[in-house]
Amino acid sequence: MKILKKLFIMLLIVKFLFILTGCKKDRYSIVLSEVTHSVFYAPQYVALAKGYFEEEGLKITLINSNGADKVMSALLSKKADIGLMGPEASIYVYNQGRKNYVINFIQLTQRDGSFLVGREKIENFTFDMLKGKSILGGRKGGVPVMTLQYVLRQKGLDAVLDDPTKEVNIRTDVQYGVLAGAFVSGEGDFVTLFEPGATNLEKEGKGYVLASIGAESGNIPYTAYSATKSYIEKNPDIIQKFTNAIYKGQKWVQEHSAREIAELIHPYFKETPIKDLTIVMQRYKDIDAWCPTPFFAKEGLERLMDIMEQAGELTKRAPFEKIVDNSFANKAMQN
Repeated sequence: MKILKKLFIMLLIVKFLFILTGCKKDRYSIVLSEVTHSVFYAPQYVALAKGYFEEEGLKITLINSNGADKVMSALLSKKADIGLMGPEASIYVYNQGRKNYVINFIQLTQRDGSFLVGREKIENFTFDMLKGKSILGGRKGGVPVMTLQYVLRQKGLDAVLDDPTKEVNIRTDVQYGVLAGAFVSGEGDFVTLFEPGATNLEKEGKGYVLASIGAESGNIPYTAYSATKSYIEKNPDIIQKFTNAIYKGQKWVQEHSAREIAELIHPYFKETPIKDLTIVMQRYKDIDAWCPTPFFAKEGLERLMDIMEQAGELTKRAPFEKIVDNSFANKAMQN
């Protein structure tokens, strides 16, 4: 009897270890590289805060790569599994002729998230007030600068980069991370800032939001999740689980107030008071910044490539069917 009892206990231990090992295998670790740590990506932080990734069996390690070029480098070097960045980066890489190019499978934002900020409060601002002025716009070749130029030209203004002799001079000599500081120190007549930078300047009385660039530009695929072709082919289940989690976050954002979103994601942005974060969330809600679903529309990509072409940054268009895969989004929305 003692031998049978010991054997029974050993079998129970083996079974427990098998179950434990199985659980570990069902939990996939994902390195997610984001272009910047920003409140603009609220649905992602909602998904993290609500445990939607854990529900799908995913463990997310989030890294801030500070730039689309660095996110792309992380994907191509396999230092990251999934990247969050502007899809213009995937266009550039595909046009380089790489076999293992990068494919977008979720669209997260559908508007430019930057705001035009001036030194004074202007009640009835119109874009023709920018004539003869300079705007700090960020990095040359970046979507914020290209979209700003696109909007100004749509308004009938001759906006060019780094040429003070033209009607509107968009300066690209100031790095994105120090735009607000440079503006406060006296550089430029206007500046384009993402939140909470714009709200912070208003709070300090050093700048005032005059217009939303996203509201003027119309829908474009501003940021999307992507992975290399080989990673997607080898890990379709992981990509689907990730898409499911982000879609849950997108739905939650659509169904809740700016205050509720601010309170939920505040732990990821502790430096911003909830009151200010609520203002920011409402501004993004007002311009319909976030995609309600993960589906990536072809019309948006075509508009993005139009913007890139008019900025002189694109000479060859990438085929939508190659750099976008909506199959995971479609399946997520069916569940």
